[in-house]
Amino acid sequence: MIVVIGSINMDLVLRVPRMPLPGETLTGGAFRTIPGGKGANQAVACARLSGKVAGAQQVAMVGCVGDDAFGATLRAALVGDGIIDSHITTLPGVASGIASILVDDNGQNSIVIAGGANDLLSPAHIDAAKELIEQADIVVLQLETPMATVVHAIKLARSLGKTVVLNPAPAASLPAGVLELVDYLIPNEIEAAMLAGVSPEGADAKALAAALQKLGSDNVIITLGSKGVHAALYGGDYTFPAEAVQAVDTTAAGDTFIGGFVAGLASGMDEAEAIQQGQRAAAWSVTKPGAQTSIPHLHELF
Repeated sequence: MIVVIGSINMDLVLRVPRMPLPGETLTGGAFRTIPGGKGANQAVACARLSGKVAGAQQVAMVGCVGDDAFGATLRAALVGDGIIDSHITTLPGVASGIASILVDDNGQNSIVIAGGANDLLSPAHIDAAKELIEQADIVVLQLETPMATVVHAIKLARSLGKTVVLNPAPAASLPAGVLELVDYLIPNEIEAAMLAGVSPEGADAKALAAALQKLGSDNVIITLGSKGVHAALYGGDYTFPAEAVQAVDTTAAGDTFIGGFVAGLASGMDEAEAIQQGQRAAAWSVTKPGAQTSIPHLHELF
């Protein structure tokens, strides 16, 4: 089983010809509400990209939604993808998390998040899900929920002998010692630079990965967008070039990569095969609009 602990958002997506300047009003294009949130996106990607063997292992989500219309829709979307929702908590009198997303004509995005119910995911919710986590092979986390909760979940998963995957996004500093508890750290260049304490301008992916390994994480996989992936693994350093595609919308590309990678590991792939599955899925996703609407199923990749 794969257990994903993290955020569940409704994405409010607006197409724009370009990003607005400060104080500028632009006329935009199509507007859509699409289920998202880094945690939920990664859970959906894990579920859709699992093979028949991994599918039997199932995917479960631990998170919070509000008791509003968005909350009901977000839960239904996850259940529709076969994700176990027994530890998705509906909080009374609280708004569900939302992300306001602008997507320009080049497929690049700009995102502002209001955490809502995600900000109330607590260590107590993690403890309540201990029996579920005990059943997991892999536990996946991000940073769109409170840091204290993320750290508590990592420590619990590690104490139970689970493989821990951390996507340190949005970029934030981590408490000392946390990286030593993470089996696979998967940042983008900006997140990697922040964790390493250097400027992202001109930063070299190989040097960043080496710095993060020195801080404690055995396996560092840095996603580089159109430049591919640099992986500093326990067994050595590897570069995986990206597939060339015409990007329509890069929203959730990183989440799709993580889901493909984790699903691959869960189905018995080695690390290189799992990375390549994640890359293929991410490349497919950027050719489609939206977050969960862009995440492919495994059969669509071949």
